[in-house]
Amino acid sequence: MAGCGTLAVLEQNEAGIVLLRRQISSFFKFSFDWNDGLFDVTWSENNENVLITCSGDGSLQIWDMAKTKGPLQVYKEHTLEAYSVDWSQTRGEQLVVSGSWDQTAKLWDPAVGKSLCTFKGHEGVIYSTIWSPHIPGCFASASGDQTLRIWDVKTPGVKLVIPAHQAEVLSCDWCKYDENLLVTGAVDCSLKGWDLRNIRQPVFVLLGHTYAIRRVKFSPFHATILASCSYDFTVRFWDFSKPNPLLETVEHHTEFTCGLDLSLHKRGQVVDCAWDELVKIYTPSCLAAPV
Repeated sequence: MAGCGTLAVLEQNEAGIVLLRRQISSFFKFSFDWNDGLFDVTWSENNENVLITCSGDGSLQIWDMAKTKGPLQVYKEHTLEAYSVDWSQTRGEQLVVSGSWDQTAKLWDPAVGKSLCTFKGHEGVIYSTIWSPHIPGCFASASGDQTLRIWDVKTPGVKLVIPAHQAEVLSCDWCKYDENLLVTGAVDCSLKGWDLRNIRQPVFVLLGHTYAIRRVKFSPFHATILASCSYDFTVRFWDFSKPNPLLETVEHHTEFTCGLDLSLHKRGQVVDCAWDELVKIYTPSCLAAPV
């Protein structure tokens, strides 16, 4: 796949989901173009106007919504597609981690024009890199080599290797309530929970998707609830503490569902997107009532 990419900053109002408009020198719609596909985006944790994207040319771009032109900076070190980017969530550090199809993860300080460190060890493409919301300097990576790996920026080598699936692992996320719990989603259609204190077997396995799981996210409001989206066109909501963990299946796209997140500000609000070029914001019925 080849082509140009666009970063669109959206808002929800009475007209629906539209490009954010803000008056700078004049009214400006926040849509930025790049000369290759953009695969991931993360908000700055210390400036509400700043975002970082990563792209098919291996570069990271820093954008500032207070400026009508951009990007502010471009970091080009990955030798293949940069597929994942995440801004650290713990206090006291402003770091970015990126993951690439060149099998490396890189650590960045947005104030520095080059990477601080390169993490090697994966034997396949890296699809997902996610900071721990609990432990400063700790991040996880998911790869086509079928593993989930845990890294510490203070040490060059991998901290922990988990043979998570017998298929490519496309996504991972940290539980917001338990620093030892992560979830992985893979091409084998399964979700697995991992306790870092005992990785011999998963603490839960969730089955129901019929094609590869593209993204998985833990709820910021419920310790045992998570959401997943898949190439089977669905988004599914789960509570791994229940005997019947599948809470709800949402099927409102006509193509591969590839993006998913849960709002930190509005309890139960979800956003997803798909290859049908639609972004949808909604509250599923299973999250509308107190759980």
